Amino acid sequence: MPIVDTHVHCFAGPNDERFPYHPLGPYQPAKVATPERLLELMDAAGVDFAVIVHPEPYQDDHRSLEHCLDVGNGRLKGVCHFFAHANDSVQRMIDLVRRRPGQIVALRIHAYAPERLPKFDSAELRTLCRAAADLGLALQLHFEPRYATALEPLVREFKSTPVLVDHLGRPFQGTADEYATVLRWSERPNVSVKLSSLPVKEEYPHRDITPIVQQLVAAFGADRLIYGGGFNADATAVSYRAARERVASQLGSLSEADVAKVLGGNAAKLFGFV
Repeated sequence: MPIVDTHVHCFAGPNDERFPYHPLGPYQPAKVATPERLLELMDAAGVDFAVIVHPEPYQDDHRSLEHCLDVGNGRLKGVCHFFAHANDSVQRMIDLVRRRPGQIVALRIHAYAPERLPKFDSAELRTLCRAAADLGLALQLHFEPRYATALEPLVREFKSTPVLVDHLGRPFQGTADEYATVLRWSERPNVSVKLSSLPVKEEYPHRDITPIVQQLVAAFGADRLIYGGGFNADATAVSYRAARERVASQLGSLSEADVAKVLGGNAAKLFGFV
């Protein structure tokens, strides 16, 4: 099976006038992480395909993402980021997907910073999600567990649309009761969880992710888990491969064939790489 990294951010840096950071972006990385460098590391670390998750510094300006897709030459696909409250978001998303046939695979929705929360029960949010679903996109949810209950109506409503939970549902940013909502979504066959942004136990605050991964494996099974992560401005071929191997090391209860699904087989089918 192919190896697919489903969570990559690329940054042109603050001095590239082609792709300026948005003035409303929550952060502005100083270091450069280009798609050209990504492809070099993919080759060196044995990664066949990758998904570029359009990062927040660019907000809903997708010029950087489109550049990545051009450079990727079929090996990269993208996740877009639009805002439900913006009147032109639906049409701009439609235009992007039509301009990039087969290359945009999901719409990402953020719910973690209190000052930038979506209006969970708004008609605008449902309209945006419905447009994404009609375009064949997955809904990619990045949230803290305390907002899982507010997002649950979307998960229920879009039961025929793939729903992706970013970063294991950020289990350490919520209580066990809040995270139980995320685990309960395993009852819905359209929901998958991304094994990305795994904390390192040896680093402060010394959080052990192993029990969480075991919970997710038991709840979602090998067919609804996907791997992502390891590329950044400081990544090397060694560190990039090690990030994937670390995910694999957490899957000791699975067979070799099932681990291969998590590391790429599931994502290859979900995102149309094969």
